[in-house]
Parts: sequence; C-alpha cells; structure tokens
Amino acid sequence: MRQRRKVFALELRRARRVSGQHRQRKSSTQHKFAVLLIARHLEQRPLLELNTPFSTERQSEKGDDIDDPLGKPHLRSSEQNESLQSVQKTIKMSNQPPHPALLIPGPVEFDDEVLQSMGHYSEAHTGPPFVQCFSETLTMLRKLFQTSDPASQPFVISGSGTLGWDQIAANLAEKGDEVLVLHTGYFADSFADCFETYGVKATQLKAPIGDRPQLDEIEKALKEKQYKLITVTHVDTSTGVLSEVEGLSKLVQRVSPETLLIVDGVCSVGCEELRFDDWKVDAVITASQKAIGCPAGLSIVMASGRAIQRFKDRKTRPASYFGSWQNWLPIMQNYEAKKASYFATPSPQLIHALHTALTQILSKPLSERFAVHRATSQKVKKTVTDLGLKQLASKPENQANGMTTMYLPEGVTPPEILPNLLKRGVIFAAGLHKEIATKYIRFGHMGVSVTDPKRDDIDRALDSLKLSLADVGHKV
Repeated sequence: MRQRRKVFALELRRARRVSGQHRQRKSSTQHKFAVLLIARHLEQRPLLELNTPFSTERQSEKGDDIDDPLGKPHLRSSEQNESLQSVQKTIKMSNQPPHPALLIPGPVEFDDEVLQSMGHYSEAHTGPPFVQCFSETLTMLRKLFQTSDPASQPFVISGSGTLGWDQIAANLAEKGDEVLVLHTGYFADSFADCFETYGVKATQLKAPIGDRPQLDEIEKALKEKQYKLITVTHVDTSTGVLSEVEGLSKLVQRVSPETLLIVDGVCSVGCEELRFDDWKVDAVITASQKAIGCPAGLSIVMASGRAIQRFKDRKTRPASYFGSWQNWLPIMQNYEAKKASYFATPSPQLIHALHTALTQILSKPLSERFAVHRATSQKVKKTVTDLGLKQLASKPENQANGMTTMYLPEGVTPPEILPNLLKRGVIFAAGLHKEIATKYIRFGHMGVSVTDPKRDDIDRALDSLKLSLADVGHKV
C-alpha cells in the first residue's frame, strides 16, 4: 500500500509539472500570436484605400503564415520571425513593462501615477469620495482651459473626442442652421459630416494641404452669410497644421459677433496655448488621451456662459439623448458643487486618472509646459529638415508643437518605414489624410514623453528615424 502511495505521489508531481509547462507554452504561443498579428499588418502589401470616413479596410489572406493560438501550427517566414524578435526588443521605461515608445498623435505614453490611478478600487459613483474627486477634477479643468468665469461650464462624459462633435452639433445648433467649418484636414470633414447628421447645414472653407484658411478669406465668408457657429480645428491630427485661434476670435467678434466660436482642441489642449476667457472662445472640445496624458475614454468640453445661454434659448429639443446638455448640465453643476448626482454612470477609474494627470499638469505654470513643448517641437522639426524631409505644414506659423508630419522620400511608403521604427522600439503613425496617406508619416511629441526629463523617448525616436531612413536607402 505504501509503495502504491509513493508511485501515485510521484505521478501526481509529474502531471503537475507537465501541466505547468503546457500552460507556459500556451501563454507564450498566445503572446507570439498577438505580436505576429501586429507585425503582419505592418508588412508591405498592395496599398488599400486609406482613411475612408467610416471604416478602415483590412485584408486577410489564406497564406498568412502565423501560429494558430489553438495550437494548429503553420510555417512562419524568416521575416516574421525577425519581426517577432524585434518587437520583443523594447526599452523599459519608468516602472511599466517594457514596450515600444508610443509616439503617435494620441494616445500617448502615460505617467506611472496616472496608470496606477486606473487601478483604483471600485467605488460608488455617488459616494462622497468619488464626488470629491470629480468636483476637484472639474475645477482643475477650468485652470487648464484658463477660465475663471463662473458662467463657463466644464463637461466630462464617458466617450471619445468624437462625442464632443455630437455635443456641439446637438446642443448649440438646430436643424436648418448654417455653420462655417474651417478646413485644415480630415477632422474638419468629419465635424462637417457630424453637423449634417443633425440636419445642420455645414459650409467648409478649405485650404491647400498643409495650410489653413486665411483671415481675409474667413472675413469674406462671414460677410456673405449669417452663421450660427464657426468651427476651427486647433491642431488637425491628419496634417499637423496649427490654426490661429486668437486672431480668428478677434475677427469673428468684429465681423459676426453673434456667431459662436467653437474650437476642436482634441490634439491641442495641454500642449498649445489656449486662453479660453481672454480669447473669448465659446466652446472647446477635447479628449483625455492626447496631451492631457490620460487613458482614452473621456470626452471633455468647456463651454462659455454665452454658449450655455444659447443652449437654454434653443427652440427645439436636442436631437441626441446621451449627448444632451439638458441631461448633463445639472449633473456637472452638481458634481462640481460636491453634490451626488446621476444621469448615466461615469467611469470612476478614468476620472481618478484624469484627476492625477491634471494635478501633475497644474503643479507647474502652464507657460512652462507650453514652452517645453515648443522647444521639443523645434528640435524635432530641425532634425526632420536636416534629414532632408519636408513637412506637410511648410510654414512655421502653421506647425503644431505637439506633433510633426513629414513626407517620406520619393518612392518610400509608410509600410517600409514603420516596421523599421518598431524594430527599434518606437511607434509612429501612418498618414491619415486620404489624398496623400501613402506619402507621409506622423510623429506625436506631447505629454510625458516631452515633459519628463528622465525619459529619452524623443531622442531615441529621432535616432531611430535616421537609422530607419538609412535602411531604405535614404542618404542625407
């Protein structure tokens, strides 16, 4: 009997050991499968139409040489093996697991404390601790936007920056109204389409790629027709074009003072100067995942007292339910006043992360933050020029401080450059403007990658860019 027990125990230990090895192999296989999926989509393939308004075309082929996560083996090419090994050779940054530096125009890299805030334990969204956190967050947003007017109103709603377009179209315009959309890239097209969805007539004033509508052109348009709103994309992520908000505001006040000025600041708030009160802006929309440095998932809007009054004076009910300020305005006012309120459940973890990000941003003067983004931008753009590359925004006054868009050498496409950057632990973005998407790439330099002196993200990215261009035969 004793002997049988010994044999049984031995077999049990052996079975556990084999089971553990199997789990480890399965986990490793799943990891490699995920990495190869990334590598596969960065391969050179026949170019598809990019940047369609409502979809991204993707293609899968019968001959994809990847390992099936369920254990069905396929042959893997040597090129994919190399991609797998390269992706795994990433740099350890701060206390986060090793990963490539994410240097696209959003989402961006996150500070450790911000990510730790996302791990906050579950709590009631109407409980005193969360109400206190949300109240402080709304108050800090006023400081970030540089508004001290008690009539202005911040909104923080679960959703992407795109929800900001819906909030503006649904709450500040009514069916049949005329709006003027200043076009500097892809996102003006989308904003105009959003207006049309609500029955609002959107007129676009377009500029050549890499440029922005000039003030005299805008003045002429404003004199031809009465517009309810005028919108401008402060930084268009598809082109890297920076628009002038202060001068535009003065023009609107002089020529069409009843027109509300709306700023799409998704890629500018937190890295570009934006004085809400001083520049008499009526609404700014933004999102959490770009220069603010918080994980994606929050639509952030700052509305002026004039915009709120315009909303209250509307003749028809907003055509959106979730995005209606009729539902959200009392919620935001109550939370800021430290009163529990409810319309739809917020994300406490994201609000905690935003609270941490705003606390960090406001720990120093905003002028210092904008200055370091300008200095980094100038460094990046000088290097790009020294490498013999041209920017989409060729005029200095049109160049954003949180990102750089650069044309690739003649005959070189993003699928040839981006994998080489990834091998060196850096992620850039492909082109987004549908007319030239295959000709350029985008480099996001905003947030903690710029403001944390302990990080070498920017220098490493510039070195990687030089080497990656050399890989495809580009000589400086």
